[in-house]
Amino acid sequence: METQEILVEFGLTPIESKVYLALLTTGMSQAGRIAKEAQLNRTTTYDALNRLIDKGLVSYGIEAGKKVFRAGNPSKFKEILKEREQEIDDVLPRLNMLFSNVATKKAVTSYYGKKGVQSVFEDMIRHAKELFVIDAGAQFTQILPLYQPHFVMGIESNKIKIKHIARRGVDVKPTKTTEVRYLPKNVLTTAGMTLYADRVAITIWTDTPEAVIIRNKAVYESFKNYFDILWKSAKP
Repeated sequence: METQEILVEFGLTPIESKVYLALLTTGMSQAGRIAKEAQLNRTTTYDALNRLIDKGLVSYGIEAGKKVFRAGNPSKFKEILKEREQEIDDVLPRLNMLFSNVATKKAVTSYYGKKGVQSVFEDMIRHAKELFVIDAGAQFTQILPLYQPHFVMGIESNKIKIKHIARRGVDVKPTKTTEVRYLPKNVLTTAGMTLYADRVAITIWTDTPEAVIIRNKAVYESFKNYFDILWKSAKP
């Protein structure tokens, strides 16, 4: 990236960056010489110089009754960067609140592929105190074999309790905090469902897995009632 482009990244306009670089090249100069060096007309150069003065990047004095300009120390850009960081820090709580409000209103989020589905399980580790799982089989371990130990570690370190309903005959690998009950083989489908916090996560364990998180308290409670019925009828 060229120097002028970098100055634009710092917030200067292309014309301001041209004028500032021209002033660095010429040293203390009158506006006419700066305009010639920057290949700009005199009025445009004057306007840019005034804006640069406001930003603390240019100063001026009077010599022989004429205004001469001097470029400020380039280290000023570090001060500008610090000021911008402070401005971001000041506004960040408000931005986070707006983001949170929008995220809460968005009831359904879809995920695709192995990385996408991993994001769903990471969300469980972050937010769940208890998981209620209805799972069709051992597809989790088969499709995400490298991620599964990480998930187990997160569950156990956060002491997240799990109630897991699986098909009879399925080799479930429970965590230390998991209680498993079984239903007949023909009851469940290839889609898994996990209830946690105020969320319902549905995972479709195909070769390229997909998942959906429904974040809605009423939906969660409805599925939780359904889970409780199944749990009572399932066998250890």
